Amino acid sequence: MTAAAKVLRVPTSTVARALTRLERHLGILLVQRSPRGLVLTDPGREYLPSCMRALQILKDGSDLLEGGRSRPSGLIKVACPVTMARDIFAPILKEFIDRYQDLRIEIEPYSSSWDQEPREDVDVFFKLRAPKDSLRRMRTYPGSVRGLFASPSYIQVSGLPATPEDLVAYNCVGSGVWKLSRGQEMVTPPIIFRVISSDPVVDLKLAISGFGIAILPLWLAKRADVRNCLVPILPSWSTEPITLCALFHNSAFLAPKVQIFLDFLDEYIGTDRDPRLDHDPAKGYFTDRGLAPTSGP
Repeated sequence: MTAAAKVLRVPTSTVARALTRLERHLGILLVQRSPRGLVLTDPGREYLPSCMRALQILKDGSDLLEGGRSRPSGLIKVACPVTMARDIFAPILKEFIDRYQDLRIEIEPYSSSWDQEPREDVDVFFKLRAPKDSLRRMRTYPGSVRGLFASPSYIQVSGLPATPEDLVAYNCVGSGVWKLSRGQEMVTPPIIFRVISSDPVVDLKLAISGFGIAILPLWLAKRADVRNCLVPILPSWSTEPITLCALFHNSAFLAPKVQIFLDFLDEYIGTDRDPRLDHDPAKGYFTDRGLAPTSGP
């Protein structure tokens, strides 16, 4: 109550009376009062997301009127994996801000909880796996093609695996389930990772050091400064690509600032201008845009 009153710049008693009027209008108790404070009732918890979406729609409507579509302004709040913030946003955001000088960007990187639902105050939420169910709209981007790699020194000592099932006997770096396919055949070897990591740069350094086998994005493993330090493993087998999708508010229109931001990323992600490629052509490094992002496990 106090926080709401502060945002609205009204007395706390005014907020309390407004809540009581709302409950009376709906004919249902939304908040349970007690000496310890306020707790949402079950109907209150069900009603809250609708209210938050309604407020977001009103906010989007205000954004439409704020300077018009030709010159959007304000703050774009973006949540994304740490790897995306580092490898995609960091190299290109200067150009975006130079192009749209009335806009500001807040990047909120995350490294875990990939299955979380975006908070209402986040304008664009990027995921490496598509949600099974979300209240938000989704735009897909080309995913990163990956492969299995190890250092020549590790292979010299341990030998090459002949089949995906052989991987269980090797030092492997990664996380989740490794799904390998060849034609219609698909295998998920029961690998117990010696090092669990979801950061491709960490995986790359461990692979180059001779620690073991890692799944790496091709744009990273075939970079000019490391390509001679790695050997492809099971090259006739394909690994799942890292897919990418953007979630944004499920309204009938996009706020101009969000539309411009997503369109700007279209110029880069999965194209020859993708900052991860270091000027290499994009062909072979990314999936087709139409490929649906992988759902969570």
